[in-house]
Amino acid sequence: MAICPLCNALEKVSMTCPTCNSPLQDGGKIADYSDPYGHYNDENTVKLFDGYSNTAKDEICPHLLVCRDCSFERILFIQEQ
Repeated sequence: MAICPLCNALEKVSMTCPTCNSPLQDGGKIADYSDPYGHYNDENTVKLFDGYSNTAKDEICPHLLVCRDCSFERILFIQEQ
């Protein structure tokens, strides 16, 4: 089973906001926002219902990136290792 390098603190996001040029912050997995009890489920079950059809098959983890200055949001798909 592959693991997400962001979820497991192996890597950090270093991207800037296209609107205001401030650093984007990792807001965590998208699935954490849609299901308050999702973290109790195994990762493959969560991926079946995260709204993206290929996350389990392609072993990717969608993360929400947020700009704390201007509230810009972006979804970044992280390749699991």
